[in-house]
Amino acid sequence: MHTRIRRIRTRRRLRRLLHLQRFGRDERGLQLVEAAIAIPIFLILFAATAEFGRYFYEYTTLAKAARAGARYLSVNPVTGENDSDAQKIVVYGNPGGTGSPILTDLALTHVEIVREGGSTVMPETVTVKIVGYPHQPIFNLGGLIKSTGLSMNVTVKPSVTMRFLGQPPPI
Repeated sequence: MHTRIRRIRTRRRLRRLLHLQRFGRDERGLQLVEAAIAIPIFLILFAATAEFGRYFYEYTTLAKAARAGARYLSVNPVTGENDSDAQKIVVYGNPGGTGSPILTDLALTHVEIVREGGSTVMPETVTVKIVGYPHQPIFNLGGLIKSTGLSMNVTVKPSVTMRFLGQPPPI
C-alpha cells in the first residue's frame, strides 16, 4: 500500500476517534439521563411506602376494633344478642350499629366470633376474628407489570383472643 494512502486512512481514523471523544467530554444533558433513571425508582419506593402505610393503618384499625369487640364479649353473658352487639361494635364502633363503618367495605359478615374451652355458658376464651376483609391497593404493582402473581390485593385478617371474665349465670 502506498504511504500516502496509509497516511490519509490514518488521519481519517484519528479524526473519527477525536469526533467520538468529543462526546465523552460533553456533559450536556447528563442530568436528564440520570433523572430518567432515578425518578421511576423513587416513585416505586414512594408508592410501596404509601401502600404499606395504608395496609398497616387498616390492620391496626381492625385489630383495635376486634379488641373492643372481644373486651365487650369477655365481660358480658353468652347470648346471641351480645354477639350481634359485639359485631356492631367492631364494624360501627357502637352497639347500636349507627353511623358509617370504621373502614369502607367493612360489614357485619366480616366479623367472626369463636368461643373455646369450658362450657357453652361459661367458655374459657373469646376470639373475635376479622375474615375476608380485602385491602384495596391504590398502586397495583401486578397491574403495572402485567403479572397476577404480584397483586397487592390481600385480605386483612387480625384476630384477638381474651379470657372470658363474665360471671356464671345464677342457678
